[in-house]
Amino acid sequence: MQGSFLEYAYSVIYSRALPDARDGLKPVQRRIIYQMAEMGLRPEKGYVKSARVVGEVMGKLHPHGDSAIYDALVRLAQSFSLRVPFVDGHGNFGSLDDGPAASRYTEAKLRPEAIAMTDSLDEDVVDFVPNYDGQLLQPDVLPAAFPNLLVNGAAGIAVGMATNMAPHNLGEVIAAARHLLAHPDATLDDLMAFVPGPDLPSGGIVVGLGGIRDAYATGKGAFRTRARSTIEQVSARKTGIVVTELPYLIGPERVIERIKDGVTKKKITGISNVTDLTDRKNGLRLVIEVKTGFSPEAVLDQLYRLTPLEDGFSINNVALVDGKPETLGLVDMLRVYIAHRLQVVTRRSRFRLDRKTERLHLVEGLLRAIVDIDEVIQVIRASDDADSARSKLQTVFDLSELQADYILELRLRRLTKFSRIELESERDSLIADIASLTTLLSSEDSLRTLVSDELADVASKYGTPRRTTLLDGEDVPVVGAIASQGLELEDEPCTVILTGTGKLLRSSETGEFPLPAKRVKHDVIRAVVRGTTRGDVGAITSLGRFIRFTPVALPSSSGAPSFASGSKANDYVLGLAAGETVVTIVPVSDVPLAIGTRRGTVKRVDPTTFPSRADFSIINLDDGDHVVGADVAPDGHELVFVTSDTQLLHFPAATVRPQGVGAAGVAGIKLSENDVVVTFASVSTDTDPQVVTVTSAGATLTGADPGRAKVTPLSEYPGKGRATGGVRSHGLLKGDVGLALAFVGAEPRACATDGTARDLPAQPGKRDGSGTPMTDVVSIIGTRLR
Repeated sequence: MQGSFLEYAYSVIYSRALPDARDGLKPVQRRIIYQMAEMGLRPEKGYVKSARVVGEVMGKLHPHGDSAIYDALVRLAQSFSLRVPFVDGHGNFGSLDDGPAASRYTEAKLRPEAIAMTDSLDEDVVDFVPNYDGQLLQPDVLPAAFPNLLVNGAAGIAVGMATNMAPHNLGEVIAAARHLLAHPDATLDDLMAFVPGPDLPSGGIVVGLGGIRDAYATGKGAFRTRARSTIEQVSARKTGIVVTELPYLIGPERVIERIKDGVTKKKITGISNVTDLTDRKNGLRLVIEVKTGFSPEAVLDQLYRLTPLEDGFSINNVALVDGKPETLGLVDMLRVYIAHRLQVVTRRSRFRLDRKTERLHLVEGLLRAIVDIDEVIQVIRASDDADSARSKLQTVFDLSELQADYILELRLRRLTKFSRIELESERDSLIADIASLTTLLSSEDSLRTLVSDELADVASKYGTPRRTTLLDGEDVPVVGAIASQGLELEDEPCTVILTGTGKLLRSSETGEFPLPAKRVKHDVIRAVVRGTTRGDVGAITSLGRFIRFTPVALPSSSGAPSFASGSKANDYVLGLAAGETVVTIVPVSDVPLAIGTRRGTVKRVDPTTFPSRADFSIINLDDGDHVVGADVAPDGHELVFVTSDTQLLHFPAATVRPQGVGAAGVAGIKLSENDVVVTFASVSTDTDPQVVTVTSAGATLTGADPGRAKVTPLSEYPGKGRATGGVRSHGLLKGDVGLALAFVGAEPRACATDGTARDLPAQPGKRDGSGTPMTDVVSIIGTRLR
């Protein structure tokens, strides 16, 4: 009995329940994909009955019953089960609440992603092993063009162990794999910058990232998934909770049943009706009507606690590594995949090198024979048999046995003058290819670069935007998760606004806004981007990060925005670090961006070099340095630095060459000792930019002395070359220690820290004048919303 049990346990663990860490597939899944590829069921071909696929797989590779094979085939086709399905199913392949139709009623073929998993199988890239009866061969593992174990996850129960892995975003996983290829010593934190968390097929919201980090570090962890919902007016007098995405593997019927059960048992209050309006065109839409007098937020909180609208997911990353079950973290899974992919590319390159070397040997023999084709024909005619002809050809023309056999098998029409030209061209091409492959195989760096490039190509072909929002705690969205919000909303024009007090908001208005009255809390504008609700906007932070987000994640208003209320702080929306602030927002376009730092560095960035992920470093900062200004900077703009030592320097943006995101920039302005940059701007001289400077008095408490302010046209300041010292922008009086604030732009406006308006001097001052005494402290300078 002990022996039988161990054999059974071994079979379940290695041949049924656990995926291989290299291609992320269980044996039955691998055999289905391989057999469908052998049957020629490519994406461009027609569908065939699923029963036929099941029969082929069962008869040739997997003798475990048709129901198990069909269940696996169905899962490979379900977009709500896998983040990247491999089978294109035609017919009823089931839903979260209902099973699929019988295999005789459904049809299937492979998707392009499955072709990528099997690509190059005919080039000796993996080992083949005998099937169950030893009559056929099957791949021990698939070449796997992307890290499928992470992308699609896995679930299975073996004997004494189980696996449960969450799906992830293909683009994010490939970005992490490419980073690990380039930096083999990368840490978990480095990789989590690319893979912040799971990306579930059903979307939804993941709450709490502590368990995810544990899983990435140790292979075991847990997190909570939550439905995506909004509170809407569902009728003239009724408010409702509209659910558009559910937790992973939770169906609407199960949710409705639990809600009705809770209402019947009086555990859930405030709900009058639940309606499922889900259809194929609009997707999931579950409308939960709230009784009059009840708070929809309170009802939603009950639903999260008492129904599957919030569900848990336990991660247990168990997979086969070198034939042994192991619990893997994020770094381990990526390293196993990279090692596999490097081996695949190496074997493929060796195979191609061998084939091309063999072909070159034959081509050289043909060219040698063509030199005297008449003598070749005479030798063959004079021979008694094929063996004699082969021997004579080898002797007369100094050919190998392989070359002689090849010549004997050729048709005479191949030995024409035109064919000789073709052969010489083919010989030269083969020599070049052999040299290239030899160089590739002799260089580990070249192999890694090729694998990385191929992964990038897969990401560009099959990558999709993130669907799941990640919340670190109850409310704070994680960077990169916002881009998926609002995909069900109309893509309408809007204005995204960054205020001086650090608020981000969205307005449906796109024209000019009325100027707020003086002496009210109207705030000032730091930056404005006009776009659409589902378009991308970029935020540049003081720590040199570029964060891509969609305006739909922001609080909205119709008409002129109310800056004093109703806005979320930008760290809530973007998930900023402690002490990090948003310097500006910019449109995501091909126009270069300019960045200036506190220590006088300037950098123009080429947006075409931006990675696909939502959060990345746009400038490499030295310790203690931070970004003080940024904006779009086409060639016609002027770049302006203003320092605490009252120096102003401006020079054409075209004199700074655009760089990639990894560069550190170049010297922008020459600073004296203890001098720092107060502000940096990129301005168009067509907008009549003004320079505002406000002094700081060192003899008083910070923020207590209003100082002296001056407004001067930028045209009054002569331009100088980059990396020079600039010219004086403000004359300091006794007690002044330098500039506290500066602004360069059109129509300057000022306010206090709470947004209350402040007056600036009405008359322009001289370029190096001492300014006008202020009656109130100015904390922020910006512009008005035009």
